[in-house]
Amino acid sequence: MIERGGPLFASLPARDAEWFNPKAAAEAREWAPLTTDELALLRDGPDLLSATCALLDLRSPRWLMGWRDITNATNERTVIASVVPRGGVGHTMPLFTTNQRPALAAAKLGNWTSLVLDFVARQKIGGTHLTYSYLKQFPVLPPTAYTESDLTYIVPRVLELTYTAHDLKPWAEDLGHHGPPFPYDPTRRAALRAELDAWYARMYGLTRDELRYILDPSDTHGPDYPTETFRGLKSNELRAFGEYRTRRLVLEAWDAINR
Repeated sequence: MIERGGPLFASLPARDAEWFNPKAAAEAREWAPLTTDELALLRDGPDLLSATCALLDLRSPRWLMGWRDITNATNERTVIASVVPRGGVGHTMPLFTTNQRPALAAAKLGNWTSLVLDFVARQKIGGTHLTYSYLKQFPVLPPTAYTESDLTYIVPRVLELTYTAHDLKPWAEDLGHHGPPFPYDPTRRAALRAELDAWYARMYGLTRDELRYILDPSDTHGPDYPTETFRGLKSNELRAFGEYRTRRLVLEAWDAINR
């Protein structure tokens, strides 16, 4: 069983300050001086309004990241986060920003959607809203936790899971992919998610038995153990596939990467 003093709870406090620098954000709001190309855009555009719109487009984020505010511990996942095309979003999709390079942004998204982080979120959230105050309590891995080897494994999988439509082409390009969107294949997507879950479990320093406990406490403590973790996920998969597929896929991925 994972004890409160174990690696999941003690050694990895949330470090959003390493992902987002408020001072840098304040300086960015002041706008850097116009570059030569931007001045030329204003000078040579068909009219001032069109040129200004093009300049704003040039300086705006090419994609956004956020999470679903409405949640519940009985859902398959408590934390539902995604990258979305640039556009207006409502208040029930809070956004997070980062001054890190796109590969690390993809790694943060992978971290947010991992089973390990979701397990912690279920211990924290007491209502149906995943607010910023909860977010600050989550053990999010800092950018310095990732090696280039980690990013080589994580980023292509996050890219394939997120880039399934042309409106996220800027996101794919920022991650170095210039091909078409990936097909939406549920079987392959389940395998990719399991590989990421296993990789992040290793990054958090878990053992195989601790990962088994997170997936299903009855697997390590017997069928009479009173605690459940992902009941909704397990029940849905038992109905759909006749097995708790996520548990099998994640443990197979764990064994593959820890040989």
